[in-house]
Amino acid sequence: MRYTDVGDTDCSIAQALSVVGDWWTLLLVRDLAGGTHQFDALHESLGISRKVLTARLRALVEDGVVEKRLYHAHPPRYAYHLTDKGWGLLPVLVALQDWGGRHLLGDGTLTATARPDSAEARRVHALVGTRIPELALPAASEGTRPPLTDPVARTPWTVLYCFPGAYAPGSQGYPPGWDDIPGTAGCTLESCTYRDRSDAFAERGATVHGVSTQRPDQQAAFAAHQRIPFPLLSDAALRLAGALRLPTFRAGGADRLKRLTLVVDAARTVRAVLYPVPDPGGSVAEVLALIDQLKSDQR
Repeated sequence: MRYTDVGDTDCSIAQALSVVGDWWTLLLVRDLAGGTHQFDALHESLGISRKVLTARLRALVEDGVVEKRLYHAHPPRYAYHLTDKGWGLLPVLVALQDWGGRHLLGDGTLTATARPDSAEARRVHALVGTRIPELALPAASEGTRPPLTDPVARTPWTVLYCFPGAYAPGSQGYPPGWDDIPGTAGCTLESCTYRDRSDAFAERGATVHGVSTQRPDQQAAFAAHQRIPFPLLSDAALRLAGALRLPTFRAGGADRLKRLTLVVDAARTVRAVLYPVPDPGGSVAEVLALIDQLKSDQR
């Protein structure tokens, strides 16, 4: 279906659905964001017929959502990557995931955490073995940077702890009813505990990055007030959340990351996961123990 096939030409919803209105198209965007780029890998991942996959990819390229990149000249083979227009669909996928998790797989309760035996927890723990896509996030004080192990420092481990939100005193950041949402409390404690244990992570060859959907200026104000020595990264555009299908919740008119922690190796592969995180401060010691175990397993 093309734009001209939709009768309501002034309705943005109708026009958007003319491009991404079938479920295969949105699942394709999901997998492309997650780092699956080659035709055969997409075919295997989705279980879609080759004919339908060819048609959907062709339409997405024509609509400027996806671009083809030649990776093998003879015979010609192409990889498919999201354009900026395509990445702009990530908040749509996150909203669908949040609605499905809350109202279809859950009981409708607004929460910033999950039960350990929930489908959401199983999905997050299934990230072990997944490679984090090559993307960059705005940092509180350093422009943009990838949420990965620093290639210059060549540290073998990166800890990505995702949190709902932490603000400097006196700011307007916390929405009404924030403390009534299960799982929101403890963001400042968690960040400050990582700050206080930063030497322990350095001794293990690990860098720490905090990730939230706050604006970089909000993160910078919090980092300055609490003297946070490591980068805080803004996923306000939901690129990391959408690419990894990280759990979110919506509060104060904004999508927020639920609290979870990923331990990533130098090859950008997730090696360990903490989720849910009922004890934000105590989770820092758990992450140190995870790194020790991973290092021991390598010997």
